[in-house]
Amino acid sequence: MSTETVTENSSVSMSRSTGSDLAATKHYQTAPEDRISLAQKIIYGLGAFVNNLLAAAIGGMAIVLNLGLGMNPALVGLLGALPRLTDALTDPLMGYISDNTRSRWGRRRPYIFFGAIAAGISFMLLWQLPVGQSEDFLFWFFLIGSIIFYLGYTVFATPWVALGYELTPDYHERTRLMGVQNFMGQLAYVIAPWFLLIMQASMFDNMVQGASYLAVGIGILVIAVGILPALFLHERFSHPQPTEAELAEKRNKPPMWTTVKKNMKEFFDGFATTLKVSPFLKLCAATFLIFNGFMLISSFQFYVIIYYVFAGNTELGAEYAGWSGTIGAVSSFLVIGIVTWLSSRYGKRQAFFIAVGISIFGYALKWFCYNPDYPWLLLLPAPFMAFGLAGLFTLMGSMIADVCDYDELQTHERREGMFGSIYWWVVKLGMALALAAGGFLLNATGFDVALQGNQTDLTILYMRLFDVVVPILTSLLAIWAVASYPITEQKAHEVRLALEARRGVAK
Repeated sequence: MSTETVTENSSVSMSRSTGSDLAATKHYQTAPEDRISLAQKIIYGLGAFVNNLLAAAIGGMAIVLNLGLGMNPALVGLLGALPRLTDALTDPLMGYISDNTRSRWGRRRPYIFFGAIAAGISFMLLWQLPVGQSEDFLFWFFLIGSIIFYLGYTVFATPWVALGYELTPDYHERTRLMGVQNFMGQLAYVIAPWFLLIMQASMFDNMVQGASYLAVGIGILVIAVGILPALFLHERFSHPQPTEAELAEKRNKPPMWTTVKKNMKEFFDGFATTLKVSPFLKLCAATFLIFNGFMLISSFQFYVIIYYVFAGNTELGAEYAGWSGTIGAVSSFLVIGIVTWLSSRYGKRQAFFIAVGISIFGYALKWFCYNPDYPWLLLLPAPFMAFGLAGLFTLMGSMIADVCDYDELQTHERREGMFGSIYWWVVKLGMALALAAGGFLLNATGFDVALQGNQTDLTILYMRLFDVVVPILTSLLAIWAVASYPITEQKAHEVRLALEARRGVAK
């Protein structure tokens, strides 16, 4: 196919993709210059570890606001949701800033470096919770602190995500890169399930003090590890050359207000253009559904295990919940390898269907395995549920990188930062809504922390139903959203040839 044909007909061919692509898949070999060394993949993956650690920690540690300080679960849910609403602006804005930064250190690396430091320090301070204050005071303390934390988190995470999209142009190497980074990211979920048990350790006077010390350890780790991608990775598009119009504008030195208006217009134009890219919206929808469903039950799961399986025994429930989470995280390492192989063999979309289908089986299995008579059975669904998130984040980053190429073919712009920021805002929005909904749904079940292990039978039934049915429904909807995703290996290769011909580097 000629370059001209690809350029002119790419939108049409994209829209005609069907499941028949599986039978006609043509595989392309990864060129040596497109490969990323294992060391570089691991260093990039350390950013995923930091990203997941912060996300898991702020969600998993929030239970201390309820069990440690007695805050209403609905307010705890709001504290999880409201700060993330600021990301609706800050994430895309950070993406735009990163895309358009021109410095001797690159577009992404300065922000990754200083963002890791800011996120680590603000996370430490957030969990120095004042004891003996009113519920209103605690609410506003945590809300303001969370907003500050998320600003630092955004400065780190958005450029880090964008960096991954541009490290290689190869269809399969992108999946391998995302597989390694997801592998590294899953290490956070190996330790995160134990946070509740750590906060209740006998060395601490209470759960609140445990949270404060745990946060300091997490913050130091975030800083030490988070700066490494900035120090040791190189960008493919570090120094974009200014256009003639930009050089002329610089020479003429327009008034500051004119420059501000121009930048704001470019930001909103880029934001609107990104939201018009149909393949990208399908990926966002699928991610929102799967992640939202998972996060919703992740908060419910603690309560079901503690108050149903173990009749209110928080220490024993926390221990088993920790083992379940660890088994799920360890299983994810194997899942990443399986999903990466499935993607190389059958394509990214088909691999997604298989992974999500297995996770649905795992969610259904919880209804039978969360059993007070045989508590050890609650460990069995974890490996199957691991296919959901492990498969999702192995494939989505690779698929969005393909979308970035497709978008460049249409718009003549590289906008990894904008795509990455909007995508991860969707992830954080899903987390926010899940935490908020989790609090309100927990209240709706009739749960009363004062009753401890004496919750009503109806309360327990509602908790179990929400825990099982919700993620199954969201997963099925995600499969429907991705069913029409059009970018196959063949189409991604055609787009790449067209881009290389345009840049004058076609082979």
